Amino acid sequence: MEPSHMDSISQLTMNVLNISALLFVFFLGVMCLVLLYMYLADIAQTKQAIRRNYPIVGRFRYFFEHLGEFFRQYFFAQDREELPFNRAQRAWVYRAAKNVDSTIAFGSSRPLNQAGDVIFMNCFFPTLSTDAVPASALTFGQGYANTPYSTDSLFNISAMSFGALSVPAVRALSKGAKKAGIWMNTGEGALSPYHLEGGCDLIYQIGTAKYGVRDSEGQLSDKKLQEIAAHEQVRMFEIKMSQGAKPGKGGILPGAKVTPLIAQIRGIDEGQDSISPNGHIEIRNVHDLLDMIVRIRDVTGKPVGFKTVIGSVGWIDDMCLAIHERGLDSAPDFITIDSADGGTGAAPQSLMDYMGLPIKRSLPLVVDKLIEYGLRQRIKVMTSGKLVNPSDVAWALCMGADAVNSARGFLFSLGCIQALQCNKNTCPTGITTHNSDLQKGLVVQDKAERVGNYARNLAYEVGIIAHSCGVKEPRALTRDHVHIINANGLPSPSSEQFPNATTNKQYVIASDREIGVPH
Repeated sequence: MEPSHMDSISQLTMNVLNISALLFVFFLGVMCLVLLYMYLADIAQTKQAIRRNYPIVGRFRYFFEHLGEFFRQYFFAQDREELPFNRAQRAWVYRAAKNVDSTIAFGSSRPLNQAGDVIFMNCFFPTLSTDAVPASALTFGQGYANTPYSTDSLFNISAMSFGALSVPAVRALSKGAKKAGIWMNTGEGALSPYHLEGGCDLIYQIGTAKYGVRDSEGQLSDKKLQEIAAHEQVRMFEIKMSQGAKPGKGGILPGAKVTPLIAQIRGIDEGQDSISPNGHIEIRNVHDLLDMIVRIRDVTGKPVGFKTVIGSVGWIDDMCLAIHERGLDSAPDFITIDSADGGTGAAPQSLMDYMGLPIKRSLPLVVDKLIEYGLRQRIKVMTSGKLVNPSDVAWALCMGADAVNSARGFLFSLGCIQALQCNKNTCPTGITTHNSDLQKGLVVQDKAERVGNYARNLAYEVGIIAHSCGVKEPRALTRDHVHIINANGLPSPSSEQFPNATTNKQYVIASDREIGVPH
């Protein structure tokens, strides 16, 4: 190589090194300026003591606190200790949704001495597969609604509003529900085209704000009720009195999630917080509730019930007595009992953590009340609240539920990672956000298949539990088939802890349109 070429290469190398050195010094200087700015900003601000006392370094506390929401479930929490859903619960849903092997090996990691946990009683002579039968059909409103609704579905999609959920999430749930033959509750955010798109059965929920069925003054509109009922897919109507995330407080949809489309469907202002009243202004006592049920059933011709979290219980006695006074035409066709342990919606922590009864107490309580007043055959009972695995659903059936609804279980089937961002517009899986960039990860056809897989596989394993207990189908499960761990860590029959109601004031079980009378 000629000397001139060597000199050129050397000169070029020197130039690159000089530029690199200058860039390094430049970035070092910028970094120093940024650190100086952060230092001055930290010692000058008065809102955060850590940053004021430990400038720059103190910022890492808040950074790590934020990251902890995402990383603790992967690196620190044990399989069965994380809340609100532990890894074992979520992992089963993920496997069921993907339709992969959900068996485990080397023994259970579940402790068998925790108070309140359940253990099913296997039969010495289990039901053979040749003797097993599908789940029996359930009919709502027979003899009372012009268009009763019949289904054999055990496990369905609980109320989640369009608005709280994204467009692709609603589409995937609707399509998946159709694949599995289950129903989907619209939630209180009105009926969107995306609910109808999948072709599944729908329960239309009427919240305190009456989105989708209210007039210009916010009152319930018979005309709009008829328009909703004209959709054949809308099988029943549910009046939401309260929900698990916030008993005694209305729905909360942050303004960041009120897009033009959602505003149009709900009939509200775009970009403004959508806060429902904490109660129905027309329903101030049990007679008002029964009047509303009768009105909606007469207008729509379809079964009508209500959803509530159980707290004080005196109103249940009042309602049952009122039904006997007025006649069975006034009774709800179903009651949905929600557990007071939170949900997908935004809610004050004081209500999320402390308000209302959990489902393990409220479900047997309501069932026993209906038995006591002879209304159990007239009124169907559904339940929801953290029931995401087969054992949860089987327990609810043992306690007297006719069907189980789940919201968060189906969110897991869509790919939810429990990032705890549902109340914001930042859901990383695109389920509860209207950010189009984040929604790209939710592929509707793929997730719809997983929704269907989850529902089918869960129902199948509930059947396995039922057959192990010696009954032919899941709805034949009773309280005799499950024990509950007591305070001493020992199993005791649930039929002893929650015996069917027996009092001196027994009512004959009413049939057809006859009214039960005390005897």
